[in-house]
Amino acid sequence: MRDTIRYSEAFKLEVIRQLEARKYSSPYAASQAYGVSVGMVAYWARKYGKMHLLGKVVRVETPKEVSELQELRKRVRQLEKALVDAEIDRRLEKAYVEIACRAAGINDVDEFKKKHAGKA
Repeated sequence: MRDTIRYSEAFKLEVIRQLEARKYSSPYAASQAYGVSVGMVAYWARKYGKMHLLGKVVRVETPKEVSELQELRKRVRQLEKALVDAEIDRRLEKAYVEIACRAAGINDVDEFKKKHAGKA
């Protein structure tokens, strides 16, 4: 069972004040100093209207970049499917070889493969 930690309003405001006073360079640094999670510090900053303390990443993409990203994701899905199909084929071939070896009375499948490797 996890213990619930509750922080006082004064503690929360102190963390945010120190962050705002630039004593800490980032919410992460403040979280390390006070022993709380960085998500908690970010939550408090949003709660007290101090969004400017949170670093934002703004990503600007051209329509070409967006469509290229979609195409790349589609290609990844196709390759993943092809990889799964190849793995299924490999396992089937292995099973067929084992069945054929058993039917032919060959006990050591690996030895059979080594002996006949590269022969059609």
